[in-house]
Amino acid sequence: MSTVTATRLAPPVLDLDVRLALVDAAMTVRLDQAAVAFEVNTAHLPGADPVPHIAETLPPALTPAAAPSPYQTPIADLLHRARQRIETDGWCRDAVFDESGAVCPIRAIRLEAAGDRRLADDACVYLLDRIQADFNWAETIPSWNAAQTSAAPVLLALDRAAHHAHTHNQ
Repeated sequence: MSTVTATRLAPPVLDLDVRLALVDAAMTVRLDQAAVAFEVNTAHLPGADPVPHIAETLPPALTPAAAPSPYQTPIADLLHRARQRIETDGWCRDAVFDESGAVCPIRAIRLEAAGDRRLADDACVYLLDRIQADFNWAETIPSWNAAQTSAAPVLLALDRAAHHAHTHNQ
């Protein structure tokens, strides 16, 4: 008779920054839904724009402009560009990339490294280090990425890794 014991991993403990990023992402979705509902509910009203001041304050379309990198060090700059690529192309959870062009963090890093495999590998090491600092259960970047429910924690991890690399002159 054999006994099988199952080890249970502790649920991830999210720090304040991660929780805030998740709430921010959820609120953005809810605000977008409210804006659509408002448009639908007021479409039948006479006049071109029943509430002009609301139309003026809506945010622009979700196509972020690429911000210049605040980092001068190569790894930090690469991680910043990888973050921008995920913002632009989209985030992929369970694959390296998907048919819409969305990418996982490792693919974003490799694409932005433009063939410099050593630089890409070093950036992945910094990213995994920052992930494991917040999520001690994460063994690899892909396993951690697959456990995420939105791009917000991924973008936050890339930000933290870039900052960490910058402070270590990498």
